[in-house]
Amino acid sequence: MTRRYWNIHLEEMRKAGVHLGHGIKNWNPKMAPYISANRKGIHITNLSRTARFLSEACDLVFDAARTGKHLLIVGTNTKGGVAKFVELAAKRARCHYVNTKWLGGMLTNWSTTEARLRQFKHLRAGQKMGQFQRIPKRDAAILKRKLSTLQKYLGGIKYMTELPDIVIIMNQKKEYKALRECMILGIPTICLIDTNCDPDLADLSIPANDDNLLSIRWILNVLVSAICEGHSIWEDRSSYIRNRSL
Repeated sequence: MTRRYWNIHLEEMRKAGVHLGHGIKNWNPKMAPYISANRKGIHITNLSRTARFLSEACDLVFDAARTGKHLLIVGTNTKGGVAKFVELAAKRARCHYVNTKWLGGMLTNWSTTEARLRQFKHLRAGQKMGQFQRIPKRDAAILKRKLSTLQKYLGGIKYMTELPDIVIIMNQKKEYKALRECMILGIPTICLIDTNCDPDLADLSIPANDDNLLSIRWILNVLVSAICEGHSIWEDRSSYIRNRSL
């Protein structure tokens, strides 16, 4: 794995609330090595360890992006605009994303997901070509509702043609179904883990506040910057190879 310097500052993480965990009654004892203190009944995450694991995650996604691998970001928490930010961050990094709801079997039953994606593309193409206007209104309304549903749940993976190489999960508890499917398939995972999580489930866990938008945004921005840097190298290399073949 490539080792690089990433722009990770403890004070910025502190200002974003990355260190704020859950109440001490709700903690997972496995998180003890990642907790530095508790204040007024709230566990405080050790930001030095967060920085270390975040740096390792940046190295991992950078290497993946610079070699043309595909990444999927999962974050369906609708509170505080998290889901919307996941969409914006994924688009910036040119990653696939799921930010509305994880459909059971999305990865483990990939053949069904592929069929849904084909139907989605077919309906989108039909709408663009005006086919909905040439059929009875009732039939058109049914197709529009179907297209809307597919857009809602599959819009972030509409260009995904195979299983992702790495999955980034923004909330272990909420996205456990996604994490479980990755574990079954052996897909590497990077996961934010709050003080109530199990650090042993993901391949690379980043101890951090996984509920607050500021915390999630700070962490994801760092990861996205690493992905974008990797993509830039991949594109430069691909362009060089294409030019040499001309």
